Amino acid sequence: MSGSERAGVLLVGGGVASVRCARALRRHWFTDSIVLIGAERTLPYNRPPLSKELLRDDLPDDLVLAELASWYERRGIDRRLGTRVVALDPEGRTVTLDDGRILEYERCLLATGAEPRILPVPGAENALVLRTLDDARRLRSRAVALGRGAPVTVVGGGFIGIEVASGLAALGLRPTIVEMAADLWGETLGRELASWARERLGEAGIEARFDAQVIALTDAFASIGEERLEHRLCVAGIGVGPRTELAEAAGVTINDGIVTDAEGRTSAPGIWAAGDVARADGRRVEHWHAAREGGERAALSMLGLPVPPLRASWVFSEVGGAAVDIVGDAREWDEERWIGGSVLAYLRDGRVLQVAVIDAAISIEESRAIVERGASIADLEAIGGD
Repeated sequence: MSGSERAGVLLVGGGVASVRCARALRRHWFTDSIVLIGAERTLPYNRPPLSKELLRDDLPDDLVLAELASWYERRGIDRRLGTRVVALDPEGRTVTLDDGRILEYERCLLATGAEPRILPVPGAENALVLRTLDDARRLRSRAVALGRGAPVTVVGGGFIGIEVASGLAALGLRPTIVEMAADLWGETLGRELASWARERLGEAGIEARFDAQVIALTDAFASIGEERLEHRLCVAGIGVGPRTELAEAAGVTINDGIVTDAEGRTSAPGIWAAGDVARADGRRVEHWHAAREGGERAALSMLGLPVPPLRASWVFSEVGGAAVDIVGDAREWDEERWIGGSVLAYLRDGRVLQVAVIDAAISIEESRAIVERGASIADLEAIGGD
């Protein structure tokens, strides 16, 4: 094959995990070819602004892109945009592209991401979803065209649903969040943070309905049991599922994502995974920071360099105009305690398992250090909130 049909490192997926992997490879003097394949025609971009700044303020693309085109050119990174990998052969270390071409690789990163779950109800096509830059542009255009005071149904009271409702409220619309569970975030973040968030959403003009299930949709209303909730626009944010089909067909181990070790290695030699699709060392975290750090870790592993321990997970969100950082991934705790009204600690036996920080009351590095060492509540109180 010609040199153009071989990659020293092949990056499958056009998101931040691939970009950060490429960045780390070049920073550590990797000089072989790097090929990035992305299904979207847009250069890789950061997803967090799609449900935040871009929805509120219509950011230009340059402020959303992970890197400008010149960055790839200076580093000799070949971008194959608008292209899909349709088959992966781990034994032969090749992939087949959607145009029939075959590309060889030495090492491969699978960063195929996730896709939105679709409401399993009649009329689901009447709900917009938010995953891509095109989705975000479409949602903002529709929202701005409606004008102030228009009712909106947001199905799902998790991170995306809350952020979208907050952004639409900032544009002057009247969102109602419809959530199947008894509280926000499906009750996974506890009563205290949910109570704070409900109050914040109310102040922003956002109504929230709980224990409520949408059973059908039209372009004019959502059916919740016998009730019709009228709207001019509906958005569904009920989670995402990892895009594992390519890996699964190739025989790579799958379990709610592509299974990897702490360094991102999959069950197939020469293949790593990172981002929303990866279940790294038993954890799958569907957020930007995990994707960024996972790509960097995979690069170090590919090069045989020391890979630092996994960090405490970090999720950044917004609720009714307030910033919220969730550090840690606690599944069980025996106490929730506010410190200064702006830091919520999730405790077990007096040790901090997770923190929720409002409006950057303490730094992310301090938060991570507290969680990673399982510090005492006294250590956290010494740092702070207002």
